[in-house]
Order: sequence, then structure tokens, then C-alpha cells
Amino acid sequence: MIKLNILNMKNFLQTVNGCSGSVTMLYPDGKRKNINKQYGIQSQILRDYKNNKNCLGLTLDIPNPRDYLDIIFYYIGDC
Repeated sequence: MIKLNILNMKNFLQTVNGCSGSVTMLYPDGKRKNINKQYGIQSQILRDYKNNKNCLGLTLDIPNPRDYLDIIFYYIGDC
């Protein structure tokens, strides 16, 4: 599990959609949803991001090690 503060949602979602496995977002109430290539959920995340002044904190569970590294490398390069 990883907690990220997303500042560039477009590139983040491109990275997520490039993953081969699931990228599960954990909600504060305990719900879990896969956001990889789930464009309806991604649209809601994008709205939340814009409503929060282009910043959004997310908690993710990424079981595939390669996908995990891809997202970490995106995050490191985006800061």
C-alpha cells in the first residue's frame, strides 16, 4: 500500500492505465476499487482533483511489483 499526493492527474492516470494488473484505490470508509482502465471511476477522480485545486491524496494497493515501480517512478519524476 502507498499514499500519494497527486499533482498531475493526467500523467498519473496515463501511468495507471499502462499497468498490466489492478491498481486498487482505497477509500477512507474501507471500500476498494480498481481504477486501472476504469474510465468512469477515473472521471470522478479527475473531478475530485479539480475540485480540490489540482491536488488529490490517494491511497493505492498495487500487487504487481512492476506496476508498483512504474507508479513510483512516475511519482518521483513528477515531483
